[in-house]
Amino acid sequence: MQRRKNIFPEKIKVQEVFSVAVVNPVPKENAAESVHEIYDNLTKRIGHVPNFFAVMAHRPDGLKNFVALYSAIINKGTVEPRYKELAYLKTSIVNGCEY
Repeated sequence: MQRRKNIFPEKIKVQEVFSVAVVNPVPKENAAESVHEIYDNLTKRIGHVPNFFAVMAHRPDGLKNFVALYSAIINKGTVEPRYKELAYLKTSIVNGCEY
């Protein structure tokens, strides 16, 4: 079978390589005492602490404020939480996010 030549080379995306910093998640045993309750609640609710939250534990006040904001967005309003999560997931996929 013969392959067709790409007649639209301008549509080929060249992927650039970037160096990025790596920020490791904070395990509960190394986390500030003030965020242990957050870790416990996440573990109870979904079975683990997602890296997204564990990385924020480097700044405990930031994590506590984010959890309050996230809870207000997810758990309140007229749109069911599962549809909000699907919207976040679709947005991540469209933007090529790994998380």
